[in-house]
Amino acid sequence: MDSAKIFTNRKMLFISAVFCCLLWGSAYPGVKNGYLLFHIAPDDIPSKMVFAGYRFALAGAIVLALAIASKRKAFSLNKRNILEITLLGLTQTTLQYIFFYIGLSYTTGVKGSIMNATGTFFSVIIAHFLYRNDKLNTNKIAGCLIGFAGVMIVNFSKDLLNFSFSFKGEGAVIFSAFILSVASIYGKKITQTLDSMVVTGYQLLIGGLFLILIGAVNHGAISGFTLKSTALLLYLAVLSSIAFSLWTVLLKYNKVGEVTVFNFLIPVFGAFLSAIFLNESILEYKNAAALVLVSAGIWLVNRTANKDLIKMKRCNS
Repeated sequence: MDSAKIFTNRKMLFISAVFCCLLWGSAYPGVKNGYLLFHIAPDDIPSKMVFAGYRFALAGAIVLALAIASKRKAFSLNKRNILEITLLGLTQTTLQYIFFYIGLSYTTGVKGSIMNATGTFFSVIIAHFLYRNDKLNTNKIAGCLIGFAGVMIVNFSKDLLNFSFSFKGEGAVIFSAFILSVASIYGKKITQTLDSMVVTGYQLLIGGLFLILIGAVNHGAISGFTLKSTALLLYLAVLSSIAFSLWTVLLKYNKVGEVTVFNFLIPVFGAFLSAIFLNESILEYKNAAALVLVSAGIWLVNRTANKDLIKMKRCNS
């Protein structure tokens, strides 16, 4: 069975997408612990960029090493391919993380997490205008709204009652989410003609190196390399390499809306895993309610796809 048949299978899509979101959710407590182990202050944005750069550059190197080991055409790129992948790395990794970190420095983590979830809306709307088979419908709109409500619930706190908005804070995080959405769809276009694993490896490596460069130029640095801190950095790199590689393949073979709606699971998993690893309370009603709402949203968005698949099978039988 080829990759297209494997990753368009509805069960495989569900399992793979949930697994990616679980990995990204585990990055929440991982990054928080990383800041402590590498002595990065909360307001030290340049050092956070360097830390993120190490993580993504290492992730890209891992993906490329696996691509070369599996005899994929990692070096058969022309000038146009190189320019396209470089642009993807600079946008999907470098630029979106720069705006994300800037935004978080001017807003709270709670609001930042919620604003970041707007990326799903951007992806679904952009896909509506780019792809004939990925149009907006009632299920998609309702599913996205319900999923977003779940993200708001899992992040609910008194801070949300303050409806302040700044372009340097919440605005920057929203712009970061927009950049990621556009870049992901651009990546989907590139992987139609190039190996998705090779594209993922190079874009992570390039994006990560530029993050390190920009952070270092602004006097960012990390220290405190121990066995524990290095193991954590390696884990963050491995989870990124697996999640981004798998996610790129899912976007390549499936409709954008059906895949990106799973992104609502990331802050939910992040809340659960943070509670476990940071000794916070996990037995909260809001966590269960958020998981139910996000799951309902995902089901609604993919409900039409399931119906279309059943109709196709009936026509072919």
